[in-house]
Amino acid sequence: MRAEDQAGATDRIVDFLRGIGLPVTEGSVPDDCFLPGVRIHHGTLVFDRQRLQWPGDLLHEAGHIAVTPAASRAALSDALATQDEPAHGGEAEATAWAYAACMKIGLDAALLFHPGGYHGHAEALIATFAMGVYPGSAGLARCGMTVAGPLSDGDTGGRYPDMLHWLRP
Repeated sequence: MRAEDQAGATDRIVDFLRGIGLPVTEGSVPDDCFLPGVRIHHGTLVFDRQRLQWPGDLLHEAGHIAVTPAASRAALSDALATQDEPAHGGEAEATAWAYAACMKIGLDAALLFHPGGYHGHAEALIATFAMGVYPGSAGLARCGMTVAGPLSDGDTGGRYPDMLHWLRP
């Protein structure tokens, strides 16, 4: 991705995240963080614009914050794999949340599912979500953040990837 495109995508993502009330700050990120240029510190997404390699990583990490119950968010810091995972607040839900955010912002799914992430499964995830198969969306629905499943008569919106709530209560 060209530097200009990356900067524009980063700005759009940060504006969206702040707009839904997710705390985001630009600052210093230690070299030993899980993702280059991105970390979660006490429930706040911190990023270093100069070291950020993939803007989509902001969405995925924001997804972890968003799907964590509000009362537990401030305890989130760095190595999330070592912390207790709330029911319906894991990797699949964070990924589904990030995809929904990507669609809401109007970004290509390839920005989220980039070649440097997802353990070599980025292309498969792009295809899966493009086919309307949404891993993690059922967990988001169980938390009241969206509605999962096929359209029904009287649908009033919020059907995934549209969201009823961007932050879990």
